[in-house]
Order: sequence, then structure tokens, then C-alpha cells
Amino acid sequence: MVTEFIFLGLSNSQELQIFLFVFFFVFYAGIVFGNLLIVLTVASDSHLHSPMYFLLANLSLLDLCLSSVTAPKMILDFFSKRKVISFKGCLAQIFLLHFFGGGELVTLIAMAFDRYIAICKPLHYTTIMCGNVCVGIVTAAWGVGFLHSVSQLVFAVNLPFCGPNEVDSFYCDLPRVIKLACTDTHQLDIMVIANSGVLTVCSFALLIISYTIILVTIHRRPADRSSKALSTLTAHITVVFLFFGPCIFIYAWPFPIKSLDKFLAVFYSVVTPLLNPIIYTLRNKDMKTAMRRLRKWNMNCKIKS
Repeated sequence: MVTEFIFLGLSNSQELQIFLFVFFFVFYAGIVFGNLLIVLTVASDSHLHSPMYFLLANLSLLDLCLSSVTAPKMILDFFSKRKVISFKGCLAQIFLLHFFGGGELVTLIAMAFDRYIAICKPLHYTTIMCGNVCVGIVTAAWGVGFLHSVSQLVFAVNLPFCGPNEVDSFYCDLPRVIKLACTDTHQLDIMVIANSGVLTVCSFALLIISYTIILVTIHRRPADRSSKALSTLTAHITVVFLFFGPCIFIYAWPFPIKSLDKFLAVFYSVVTPLLNPIIYTLRNKDMKTAMRRLRKWNMNCKIKS
């Protein structure tokens, strides 16, 4: 019986691994700093105590958690000759990846719903997006993530692993791990596509339809009233494509390409969580103003102390 899995990683070249270590260490430091900064800014600034920024803070927290499932081990493994993870550790990675990934998926849908109500039904916004509804949405996001991850883990936990234990990646995920099982996995591959793949594609289609309706509504308004809404929507749509693009190819594409899969795995787990805070801060005047206030408050505290 297999008690551990060996990651083949991104490269066997020692020189390249040193470069990749520095590269991903800087990226992960940026992920931690950027996403924690957004959470701290939203929590500390009363001007940002609104549904949109509450959901944004939750998205940043999920981004940080999602990246932390894979990135720290990948960075440490650049100095390991044998990149090993225990069987239970592998299952834990699968569970946490789909837990935080499922939560992020629901949060992105909630953010689209929030913008739809704010732009298409502004008079009902405060009634519909009240505090209890926002807390319920975030609770539902984490709950859906949990249920989705349990459904994924059911596929893998009882599989017989009796021989091959090399995972051609830098972390454990269901499509790669089930290929190592000592049984016919064709039906399981279909189940993964039916579960994660269909869920991802349907959610992406729903979001595209929602944002199309919102954009049409904005287009009918005068330019001076629509510029701020359009800037916010551009950031939201960019993040949706960054999140769902890799997910669709990893979980829904029936003809996987190993080199592309590795690139998309890196993009999904390291690049996207770094880009999200950059996109939301660079294109949002309220966030930039709040961060300046936070910096000024921090400097005043240092001067007083």
C-alpha cells in the first residue's frame, strides 16, 4: 500500500530551482501582504463597511488560504531531493484546495449579484444587501466549499493505491492522484468532470450572463454616471476570468496537456491570488484612499509612541 506520494515538481535543474525559489518566495510574500492588507483596510476603515467590500475582504481571505495550501510546500521543496508528501497530507491538500476554491467560486457569484442589485435595482440595494444577508452569503460560501470538498474527497479516500506514487506536479489534486490508483479510473474521471467541471463551467456561464446584463444597463446611462461603476466591473470581470480560466482547463477539459496543466496550476495557486489584490486596489479609488488613511494613521501612531 502507498503511504506517501512523490512530487516531480516544476524542474529538475538545480540552477532553475534556485531561480524558482526566489521567484515564488517573492510572489507568496506579495500574496500574504496584499491580501492581508485588503482585509485589514476593509476591517479598519468605516468608509468601506459596505456589502461590496465585505465580500472583497472575504475573497482576499480565501485567496490567501487557497495559495497557502500549496505555495509554502512548493517553495520548501525546491531544496529537497525527494519532494514527498504523506498519503494523509495529500488527501488534506485535495480537501483544502476544493474547500477554499469552492468558497471563492460562491463569493465571486455573490459579488456579481451585489453589483447587479447596486446597478440594476439601486433603490432596493440597502434592503436586499443588508448585513444579515451579507453574513449569510459568506457563511454559505464557506459551507458550499466544505460540501464540495467532501464530495471530492469521497472519490479518493477509498481508492486502492498499491504501486505508482509519483505525482507529476507540485501538489496533490484529484485529477492527478486518481490516475495512480490500481483500478480502472475512467468512470472516476467522468465523475470529476461532472462534479468540478460542470460546476465551474455553469458558474462561469452564469457570471458572464450577469455581467453582460449589468454592462448593458450601464451602457444606457449617461457617461458621467457610469464611469465609476464601469471601473469596478472591469476589475470584477478580470478576476472572474483569472479564476475560472485555469479551473475550466484543469477540471472540465477532457484532453489534459501535462505542460499546460503545470502552468495553469501555478497560475491558479500563485499568480491569481497575487493579481486579485493588485487589480482591486489599482482600479478602486475608495480602496486607495482608505489605504492612504491607514498608512497615515499608522505613521501617527509611530510618532506618538
